[in-house]
Amino acid sequence: MKQLDIASIRQDYSKKELSVDECLADPIAQFSVWLDEAIQSKVNEPTAMNLATVSAEGKPSARMVLLKGVEEQQFVFYSNYQSRKGEQMAVNAYVALTFFWPELERQVRIEGKIEQVKGEISDAYFQSRPYSSRVGAWASEQSRPLDAKSTLVKRAAFFAAKYITHVPRPPHWGGYAVAPERIEFWQGRPSRLHDRVVYCLSKNDWQKACLFP
Repeated sequence: MKQLDIASIRQDYSKKELSVDECLADPIAQFSVWLDEAIQSKVNEPTAMNLATVSAEGKPSARMVLLKGVEEQQFVFYSNYQSRKGEQMAVNAYVALTFFWPELERQVRIEGKIEQVKGEISDAYFQSRPYSSRVGAWASEQSRPLDAKSTLVKRAAFFAAKYITHVPRPPHWGGYAVAPERIEFWQGRPSRLHDRVVYCLSKNDWQKACLFP
């Protein structure tokens, strides 16, 4: 079997530049500008973000989730509270989010503290989801061992029969909001001389600065 030479894979970046002076004073507003450009540019999954959590034993874990809103200066997504990530966030409320838009040669890294959103907010979003997704939230015991795919299918059929029209939000499912304390914007540049602008929250004020690549 031929061994892949992944060490030689390289890509140079040159589409745009990023200046600290051109960045907005509010990093949430700057993020909104970049997210809108990602959506308008039709990048693949513009709201997909890597969520990194840490267990009680100090072991990190990461997975992709979808951003569902930027509300009250917080980044909002939804998940199963009893999932592996839910259990980790219950014992360690500090998380990291990463957006990567390769089509624009951009990355955004966010670090902050997470909390569950209010029940009525989760209720409203849950009812906006497609029927099959609402049933799926009941059927999936997320992160638990599954003996066979047929078990999941049977559970989905059971809850579909139970909730023919109205599907209530499961008590183990809802929203999370990340209150950022550090946000970094990365723009790829030639020769790995990338542009990096970081915002750090200090006494309720955002301070921004350039970083070496």
